[in-house]
Order: sequence, then C-alpha cells, then structure tokens
Amino acid sequence: MRVDAVREFLARHGLEEAYREFEVSSATVDLAAQAIGCEPGRIAKSLSISVNDAPLVLVVMGTARLDNRKFKDSFHAKARFIKPEDLEAQVGHPMGGVCPFALPEGVAVYLDESLRRYDPVYPAAGAPNNAAKLTLAELERVTGGVWVDVCKNEES
Repeated sequence: MRVDAVREFLARHGLEEAYREFEVSSATVDLAAQAIGCEPGRIAKSLSISVNDAPLVLVVMGTARLDNRKFKDSFHAKARFIKPEDLEAQVGHPMGGVCPFALPEGVAVYLDESLRRYDPVYPAAGAPNNAAKLTLAELERVTGGVWVDVCKNEES
C-alpha cells in the first residue's frame, strides 16, 4: 500500500509526526482544506505531468493555476497531464493521493514559486484521505525538489 511507503519515507526523514489521516476525503484542494481547517492556498497540490514521456510531479500552491507558456519555457515541452488511470503506474499514487514522496525511481519533483506564499503547507500523503504538514524547507529537503516558476501570477 502506498500510504505505508509514504509513512516510511516520512519516518526516514524524521517527519513521522507530519503525517495526518482524516475520516473524510481530502482528495481535492477544497476537501483537503476543509479536513485540515486551513485556507486552500496552504494545500500543496501535486500535479502529475509527462514531459517527453517522462513523468514528473510539480507541487504548486493549492489555488495556483499552471501557466502553459511559463511551463513550456521552463521545460521546453507542453504540459501533458498524466491520465488518472495511469497515475499509479507512473507516479505510484492514486488520484487524490498523488504526492511528492515515495515516488518511483526517476520521477523528478519540482516546487513552484507559488508555494512560497504559505509556510507550512499540506501535500497529500499517498491516499485521498491524508496529508503531511511540512515547512517549505522540509518539503524541499525531503523531495530534492527543484524550484521553478510555472504558475500564473494572479492573486488567490
């Protein structure tokens, strides 16, 4: 089960206390914000994208929207979202539980600048009813994520 892998991943990094599990769904930004009791911007939304047939996970502020031009300028390719039915095979997590932890080897993680508006943030943790509470420094450290600026600059 992917949740076990995520919990082990967090524990290896000294973050076992970061894990949160809910009685209700946290599969969308709004549902996660309700379950946690925070504003939607604090949710660290993980987008699963294929670039030149290689999967990557892009973590953005919960209310942020991808800017296709910025993405193409940064990655030299169009953003192609991985189909829901292919998520587990490509990034190891189901729809609603995609996160930047315990990923298959070779799946790169990118952190969008929009995340910097909130600290701490809450990415999913491998299932549609959980999350992890992490500071931005912790998120960067445990994911090895590379910072990019690929979201629209509008206020949320």
